Amino acid sequence: MRIYNADTDKKANKVTLYLTLDEAKEMKGALETLLSDSKKHHHEHIPGANFKKEITICIYKEDNLSSFDERSKRLILNDE
Repeated sequence: MRIYNADTDKKANKVTLYLTLDEAKEMKGALETLLSDSKKHHHEHIPGANFKKEITICIYKEDNLSSFDERSKRLILNDE
């Protein structure tokens, strides 16, 4: 597991998510999409109710990071 704070460009070790029921349902749908076809989809976006906040969830394999940008690769491989 890797957690990235895009606002500060730093990794995080612990987070707490406060979701509305609709946001939780959207996250569940996004996870189901990722799990059903992880070869086609490697990330999904879950917007907040007012679209000012967003959670991005990703599935990765350390031996195949070609679809990720350099910052994401550094986080995944080095936890930095």
